[in-house]
Amino acid sequence: MEFRYDPSQGGFQVNMGGGWKRKQPKKPGKAIGGKGARVAVNLAVTLAAGLLYYYFCLPALNFQATEFYVFALLLCAVYCVCAALTAGSGSMDLKGWLAFVRQQCRVPAILAAALCAVCLVGALTSWEVLRADAYRQLLSVQPGDFADEVDEISYDQIPMLDRDSAQRLGDRKLGELADMVSQFEVAADYTQINYQGRPVRVTPLRYGDAIKWLNNRADGLPAYLVIDMVTQSVEVVRLPEGMRYTTAEHFSRNLYRHLRFRYPTMLFAEPVFEIDESGMPWWVCARIEKRIGLFGGADNHGAVLVNAVTGESEYCEQVPTWVDHVYSAGLILEQYDYYGRFGGGFFNSVFGQRGVTVTTQGYNYLALGDDVWVYTGVTSVGGDESNIGFILSNQRTKETRYYAVAGAEEFSAMGSAEGQVQQMRYTATFPLLLNIAGHPTYFMALKDASELVKMYAMVNVSQYQIVATGASVMECEASYRAMLRRNGLIGEAQAELADAGELKTVSGVIDEIRSAVIGGDTYYYYYLRAEGGSDGWVFRACAANVPVAPLLSVGDRVTARYRDTDAGEYWIDAYDVAPD
Repeated sequence: MEFRYDPSQGGFQVNMGGGWKRKQPKKPGKAIGGKGARVAVNLAVTLAAGLLYYYFCLPALNFQATEFYVFALLLCAVYCVCAALTAGSGSMDLKGWLAFVRQQCRVPAILAAALCAVCLVGALTSWEVLRADAYRQLLSVQPGDFADEVDEISYDQIPMLDRDSAQRLGDRKLGELADMVSQFEVAADYTQINYQGRPVRVTPLRYGDAIKWLNNRADGLPAYLVIDMVTQSVEVVRLPEGMRYTTAEHFSRNLYRHLRFRYPTMLFAEPVFEIDESGMPWWVCARIEKRIGLFGGADNHGAVLVNAVTGESEYCEQVPTWVDHVYSAGLILEQYDYYGRFGGGFFNSVFGQRGVTVTTQGYNYLALGDDVWVYTGVTSVGGDESNIGFILSNQRTKETRYYAVAGAEEFSAMGSAEGQVQQMRYTATFPLLLNIAGHPTYFMALKDASELVKMYAMVNVSQYQIVATGASVMECEASYRAMLRRNGLIGEAQAELADAGELKTVSGVIDEIRSAVIGGDTYYYYYLRAEGGSDGWVFRACAANVPVAPLLSVGDRVTARYRDTDAGEYWIDAYDVAPD
């Protein structure tokens, strides 16, 4: 078969072995029924496609949601394609096609053009170049005094674990439960909250795969995990009734679909798993509103609380006090970056950059009172390795305070802590910010290659060459306070541990002495035998804290005042040496 084009013979010709003949044009498709019937078919197909798309993609029916415009334009396109098929217009020439569009697709075409115009205007009114001052005002930042406003917290309030370590503990705990490990996995949520006055991370279980979901969906997810960030213990909380509304569910019980069907116009942040003070599991779903133009200035306005067991939900503009996570760390950091960048206007943030500041590349959480506060450093836009201050922001209320404390940025402090124990090749977690004797102090755990916490470190923010380490938090703090005293930053009274518990007393004779240098300090280990008996104890003392420690000898009779540490050791506070 051959083709050629010959205008003198009427256009295209075809040769099928019997000579050239004019190629017959394709017959136009036949229209389906009358005009009213075609419109009904087009609408029915468009409606079916829209319902299917809505069920699986769950767009919010809100002009502030970009996915709404995608949804609406898709419906317009589906209608036009159906109209072309039902009108038999598959082989129309350009003139005929334009006439068809004017007749059959006028309404969806006008609607699509209007949606595009709204998007364009909305994007323009949300443009940072024109609305820089509005972006800056999204976050209200108050100056604060760190030593006065941030109390020294007790040891049972300091989170010792980071998220990675908590995740390892959670996975290991589930592996010990023979009745669950074959059917369920641990979800990756690990939300840090204050639960009954203690910092913990909580995370639900999830189904192992689709088959295991089919086998277990009737009963729901049977438990969630609570990881104590101080004691590093993991508790599996089994529920009388399983959780049936989670992100691991499918169809109508899927949390995202459950929310969308009940609140079709609301925009939501990523749901956060929490438990209330009675241990009931909930999903905290923050409601998002765009405050600048149509698409800019994302902020939260209350939250929908969903009971993970029953699916009952309630929208709260003012959330209960047990809720800890309404404003995500990412949202708070984004809004502070607007605040720091646009103080002098948009063009100053790009060209002059006078007074422009940004948050550092990391954050952590601090438990203060009954709330969780997100912490991050603030540095100049030039990208140096020092901070000019830091912020604390309440994740329930978004109350934000700025503390002007110049010093090392977090990763420099982590490097200092790792260098202190470089022979052990420990890695530092991202630091917490603590108040130790009125000084802002980075506190971090030091982990080995197995992600197990082996030591702790404290680094002074202003003078990051002051680094103390210890096998327990108490030991680390005692060493750190001694360093502050030696550097003239605190007095003798402040060098005493603020939260070490009551002193206990024991008398005996020193039978053996050993010493070791840890983190630049000399530690002495004494085996103290009770006088007139065979009982004995091993005590530990730092020469920086107990000046008499290097002067003691085997055979000395002493009275030791000591404290029980959180590592199960006896930490010597002072000695009284008995006369011979």
